[in-house]
Amino acid sequence: MENFDAIIVGGGHAGCESALALARLGKKTLLLTISLDAIGFLPCNPSIGGTAKGHLVCEIDALGGEMGIIADKSAIQIRMLNRGKGPAVYSLRAQVDKQLYHNNMKRVLEENELITIKQAEVEEILAEDNKIVGIKTAQGETYFAKAIVICSGVYLKSKIIIGEYSKESGPNGFLRAEKLSDSLKKLGIELRRFKTGTPARMNGRTIDFSKLVVQHGEDGIQTFSFMTETQPKNIKDCYLTYTNEKTHEIIRKNLSRAPMYSGIIKGIGPRYCPSIEDKIVRFQDKTRHQIFLEPEGLYTNEIYIQGVSTSLPVDVQKQMYASIEGLKHAQIMRDAYAIEYDLIDSTTLYPSLMHKKISGLFFAGQINGTSGYEEAAAQGIIAGINASRYIDQKQPLILKRNEAYIGVLIDDLVTKGTNEPYRMMTSRAEYRLHLRQDNADKRLTPIGREIGLVSDERWQKFQEKQQEIAKIYEILNEKIKVDQLKDLYIEKNESVPTTSQTIKKILKRPNIDIFDINNKFHCFDNFSKRALEYVNTEVKFEGYLQQEEEDIENFKKQENMIIPNGIDFKSLKGLRIEAQQKLDKIRPTSIGQASRISGVSPADVTILMMYIKSMR
Repeated sequence: MENFDAIIVGGGHAGCESALALARLGKKTLLLTISLDAIGFLPCNPSIGGTAKGHLVCEIDALGGEMGIIADKSAIQIRMLNRGKGPAVYSLRAQVDKQLYHNNMKRVLEENELITIKQAEVEEILAEDNKIVGIKTAQGETYFAKAIVICSGVYLKSKIIIGEYSKESGPNGFLRAEKLSDSLKKLGIELRRFKTGTPARMNGRTIDFSKLVVQHGEDGIQTFSFMTETQPKNIKDCYLTYTNEKTHEIIRKNLSRAPMYSGIIKGIGPRYCPSIEDKIVRFQDKTRHQIFLEPEGLYTNEIYIQGVSTSLPVDVQKQMYASIEGLKHAQIMRDAYAIEYDLIDSTTLYPSLMHKKISGLFFAGQINGTSGYEEAAAQGIIAGINASRYIDQKQPLILKRNEAYIGVLIDDLVTKGTNEPYRMMTSRAEYRLHLRQDNADKRLTPIGREIGLVSDERWQKFQEKQQEIAKIYEILNEKIKVDQLKDLYIEKNESVPTTSQTIKKILKRPNIDIFDINNKFHCFDNFSKRALEYVNTEVKFEGYLQQEEEDIENFKKQENMIIPNGIDFKSLKGLRIEAQQKLDKIRPTSIGQASRISGVSPADVTILMMYIKSMR
């Protein structure tokens, strides 16, 4: 028997961030994983970031997390998505070397003196009087702790499915967790069943890349971590191809053999990352679907076939993949498969990610119904922070929807819940012009510093950047004479002004950015590209940001109207029965959260507000 402050169950992306947050906040932490080889492993796509996911990684980094640092170190290609849609939705995405990412993350955990790592399967969660006391492993060891964070990913009684073949296994051939589901049920926690999937991996030596469209990386762009000083190198290319009518016909002819249509798969799959057979059924008008070929690493020929996730039988997979341009003679190294797994209902959690009925028991990652490494890591760092604060008897850190994508993610999970694997998207955020990647440090690093997670080195870099930005704003007030502006305005197809202009006013011209101004007048030569890009966006979108700020102030009024603990919602007169039931289940902490619960109407919210005011 050994005592710890906290125990992390699972070594995936949620578990890694959770363990590091706890240790960096001074807590003696035990990380239990079913396999040491699964620590920080990427069992699906070999990439970090992407639409909205890049925002999450930058926010994790700004708080003092690790994912962004490791992604930058392990990147073999980096690109910025959504270039044509404006800076609010610019999303960084990196192809990473899978093995290198795992090695880098594992080493960071191993070198932290407050983290003990043990390969073991957790058999039982130990609780007394609805309060966590420890865990018991399948190997017979018992560990005691004040807080536990469950980050079990897709391992709970998971099952791999390929056609009629199924195997009780975790992803990528790892062992599954056999006993933990039963222990959670004994604690009164209801479990559900979801499904996700992954495409085939092919031998790059057998792919005809000459028939594919190459996609190069971008140089000189933002990195995930605000601590990264050396720009990742674009070492590998990705490639683009498409399905075709022959591919679709092969799938349609074999739908009766597809597990998701034959009834073999019981779990609910992801709407926003569907299998190829689901795409063919749902989007019958489409004659082709995009496929991205992504390298799995520097020292392997394995290529990930992004966009063709499937659980069709292997003989159908061979026909289907061979029908795609460039893949006619490609050898499948790993068959595509679907995976089913147990998870909890996320509405049974507080916004701190602690369970409402069992004190000290936190949940983070895919066990809460999300999909993706980034969503898992975002929950992991918050669960770790709040487990530490629970141990110290401090108020939890709750990020609001206007403060971070992480706040949107967790609020959606605990307030609305999810009936399918949840994926973060920019459209879920109401204030996305304020929640950009480039300002994640301004929004969250002071918070991370206040709670003790941001290191002195990170804090110094943050302050230096803010000082740099302040100096840039001072220069923006300087004026440039008309005769000096003429060439720049003509070159950028802007009408030439008749009077001198401040640099800020010049910057507001749609065709001129801060780098154009610097190339002409060299007034910003001594400033970093990251600081200049930030100011460029802030100035150009100043009016929109002010409008959004007004909306945020109205949002804050409802968020700041706190609902006292212990209210008996079922006894409030005037509330509809559905609203009473939903409010009693979710137990919202503010009027704002109550207003976002499905089944609670504006009239119900008004009654609740009147009751709270009368209590005051």
